[in-house]
Amino acid sequence: MRSSEVESAYSWVRLAAAVLLSTIGGVGMWSVVVVLPTVQAEFQAGRGEASLPYTLTMIGFAFGGILMGRIADKRGIMVPLLFGTFMLSAGYVLSGMAENLLQFALAQGLLIGCLGSSATFGPLMADVSHWFSRNRGIAVSICAAGNYLAGTIWPKVIQHFVETAGWRATHIGIGLFCLVTMPPLLLLLRRPRPQTATQAAAGTSAASVRPDPSPAALGLSSNRLQMLLMIAGISCCVAMAMPQVHIVAYCGDLGYGVARGAEMLSLMLGFGIVSRLASGFIADRIGGLATLLLGSVLQGTALVFYLLFDGLTSLYVISAMFGLFQGGIVPSYALIVREYFPPGEAGVRVGVVLMATLFGMALGGWLSGVIFDLTGSYAMAFLNGSIWNLVNALLVSVLLVRAGGLKAVIRAKTAQA
Repeated sequence: MRSSEVESAYSWVRLAAAVLLSTIGGVGMWSVVVVLPTVQAEFQAGRGEASLPYTLTMIGFAFGGILMGRIADKRGIMVPLLFGTFMLSAGYVLSGMAENLLQFALAQGLLIGCLGSSATFGPLMADVSHWFSRNRGIAVSICAAGNYLAGTIWPKVIQHFVETAGWRATHIGIGLFCLVTMPPLLLLLRRPRPQTATQAAAGTSAASVRPDPSPAALGLSSNRLQMLLMIAGISCCVAMAMPQVHIVAYCGDLGYGVARGAEMLSLMLGFGIVSRLASGFIADRIGGLATLLLGSVLQGTALVFYLLFDGLTSLYVISAMFGLFQGGIVPSYALIVREYFPPGEAGVRVGVVLMATLFGMALGGWLSGVIFDLTGSYAMAFLNGSIWNLVNALLVSVLLVRAGGLKAVIRAKTAQA
């Protein structure tokens, strides 16, 4: 395999297939949010208990991303994706047959989250990053947008079928749909990833290259930088989870109906697609750290607006703003990993950082439900998210300063181009 295949026509075909796989497989991230009120009512659970399936899904997704990323680093992307497809399908069929909340939560967390959907996010972003150099930022962001495209399409589809056929039949149908549509797309990803010029000269593959033991950039060891990125990821995603996980239930509590909440979730994630694409162009010019800081500041601004306004029209507008502001945050972590760590570690390093972001989503989703049960409203939950978001912004600011500031990062990106 030649390094000349990077930025080739096939690279873009592969990216298109990755987006479709991420869109279909991403259903595991969003279906549990839409059915939360229905499942809560059927199993007669509190809001905190009903948030457990989402929390387990995020935790499973987090650990699964590392597992699938490590397999992809060693065996290529096809193996985790094929396995994940079958687990995702089985998870939806079994969750649709669950007799209690615990069975439903375990199917969501283990099969759908850990062994299913996780293969269609972080590992795919890491794989795409190997096929681009000059346009890596936009390519990774396009791939990441598949997850938000899933969040734009699936909630409306699921809500329709929940209302017409029930949530159980809907889950079984999703499992069968994934089983039919995903395997043909995998055929487009059969080629092994291209070698870099250094690997080609040494006669080695990307998977066999030993990790670089030297300290990473920013004057930090690789593991210390990894840890700081994980803390940043947890912080920003605790904040991100509040609107994404609870907007449907929030609208129901305000008397607007869960259907309006599902529309707001789709609107939020639709604008998130725009944000992810725009952040890719921005990151190719100012780097992942600066792009992450920009998204963090804007996300915090939107959370403050949720605290100030709760009218129906206002919530539609703020949800669109929230999606537009925060969509580029998660892809920025993948770009930072590719900027400051060896390419042979991409799958597992991206998986570890994304694990932290998903822990943040899981913690934020659960914590917001608990705060609601304790206070009877979501006001304190929004405030809690704003505080976590401030922690993220401060930490990323420190890392950007260690990188020499925005001007130094832009000069480095210009030199690479």
